[in-house]
Amino acid sequence: MIVSNATPLIYLAKAGKLHLLKIFGEVVIPEEVKIEVVDRGKALEKADAYVIEKAINEGWIRVMKAEMVNLALELHPGEKAVLSLAKHLGVKEVLVDEKPARFAAKLLGLKPRGTVFVLLRALQEGMLDFDGFLDILHEMLKHGYRLREDVAVEAIKEAKRIASRK
Repeated sequence: MIVSNATPLIYLAKAGKLHLLKIFGEVVIPEEVKIEVVDRGKALEKADAYVIEKAINEGWIRVMKAEMVNLALELHPGEKAVLSLAKHLGVKEVLVDEKPARFAAKLLGLKPRGTVFVLLRALQEGMLDFDGFLDILHEMLKHGYRLREDVAVEAIKEAKRIASRK
């Protein structure tokens, strides 16, 4: 089980690869994230919002109410809800891409994982090959996913290392 923020859901859905999140078994999102990605997304007629809603209706993405933990940092409401829900559920890993949320996760004793981690894990699990990894990364970037160049280079090196061991 993993608790996810909006960004991984949105960009994996945009790339047509939301199902890769199934490697974690169940994916849990707080109500705040559902409102952000599904409700607001549908209001803006974003196709990815319907893909995410379908996964929720299928039951492998579950929406839960988060009891907020006290944080000294200012975070986006969705990020705060993700960290709070993970703490409440006793889940150690959280899917968050933004730097402040990753920092706050570490302060709370959680392991922040990002969207690229999902791709690397899917590669490792045999759900993707190296070319598939690159294609999805390219597709996400094309749709506006932000990734520092040095992080992208390291991710590609890691993907190549994983693929060469298969």
